[in-house]
Amino acid sequence: MKILIIGSGGREHALVQAVSQSSQVSQVYCAPGNDGMKADCELVPIQVDDLQGLLEFAKSQKIDLTIVGPELPLTMGVVDLFQDNGLRIFGPTKDSSQLEASKAYTKDFCQKYNLPTAAYETFTDYDSASQYVQQKNEFPIVIKADGLAGGKGVIIAESLQQAEDTLSEMFLSHKFGDAGGKVVVEEFLTGEELSFIVVADGENYVEFLSSQDHKAALDGDKGPNTGGMGAYAPAPLIDESLRQKILAQIIDPTLQAMRSEGHPYTGFLYAGLMITKSGEPLLLEYNCRLGDPETQVLLPMLKSDLVDLLQAALDKKLSTYKPQFHSGAAVCVVMASPGYPGKYEKGLPIQGLNQAQSIESVNVFHAGTKFQDGQYLTNGGRVLTVSSQASTLQGAIDAAYKGVDCIKWSGIHFRRDIGQKGINRLNQK
Repeated sequence: MKILIIGSGGREHALVQAVSQSSQVSQVYCAPGNDGMKADCELVPIQVDDLQGLLEFAKSQKIDLTIVGPELPLTMGVVDLFQDNGLRIFGPTKDSSQLEASKAYTKDFCQKYNLPTAAYETFTDYDSASQYVQQKNEFPIVIKADGLAGGKGVIIAESLQQAEDTLSEMFLSHKFGDAGGKVVVEEFLTGEELSFIVVADGENYVEFLSSQDHKAALDGDKGPNTGGMGAYAPAPLIDESLRQKILAQIIDPTLQAMRSEGHPYTGFLYAGLMITKSGEPLLLEYNCRLGDPETQVLLPMLKSDLVDLLQAALDKKLSTYKPQFHSGAAVCVVMASPGYPGKYEKGLPIQGLNQAQSIESVNVFHAGTKFQDGQYLTNGGRVLTVSSQASTLQGAIDAAYKGVDCIKWSGIHFRRDIGQKGINRLNQK
């Protein structure tokens, strides 16, 4: 089989490696990919939003299966386009991808189908939104740009001043462009976040291991939200009772509702959840693809053939498919450029990659890197993800940070507490 992966980040590097391990696969392409993937696949210089270019490449190379990594091409309709041209592609359609493309759509969807989520209001202008937060006068409060914002469009405002500044940036300064033309303001939920991802075939689904992402830039969940600074799996937060609640109250009714809406959902479905102190799951958001950096721990823990799993979903055979997972745990740490998630410098020389890769069980996934004059340079905000597996969560944490400590560049930034929530919870048991 010939496989095409669409995307260029750490998630896509993990996808490339996972499909490369399948005995069915003879060739893997990644469009556009990044320089750090060159050892694992052939790069194709086509951007993720060039749907026609991707289609023509897939047709000319007789690609057997395309897997979509990021949300943008999904929300633009790449799956619809490929399917209309008789090509096999894994991901939700444009209509199904509304669950991620519009936070207002998802909140209304939750209300319509009685899915547990935070109370909210939606606004399309600064004045009415500002008046609402003044009248509400409860902080912290959550302000979300409606559209796609690369994981940075959710702001937790701790004060009225911060809330009004955020609304001004979205509505008046257009910080997030069209994505901030509509804004959701919702109550701040307390508890612990959980990433719960399934593979759906329109009717049935199978689950990946649970995981926890670390969105905030700084240790202790401080600082601005990012695309994700690290993850671990499985999450000790979840037990069988909570798992059953998530399936019964969120996953099952969502997939049933999508069918009733006329948009049966095939693809990865990522539920970002808040687990309250009383153990109740509340939906924070839906993503219509694998998470980044969750993918960099979930795929290494998947024992089954990923291509088999996705083929079963496309053939609507998930009712009889049971994926297998490795025992133990996986941890990944994102290494970022100085200044991320704000403005950051590019072109900084990276040292220690070979040393990190030589550590047993450590894998380095490239995201924002460029190879030039015989050396890797930084070329993005999130530059690398260092991932490790071990028989215990602590062992995986230790190995991942052993790899992290090998890698250097000027102003390097990463969190030192990835996985600590899981250790704390295990110590409580």
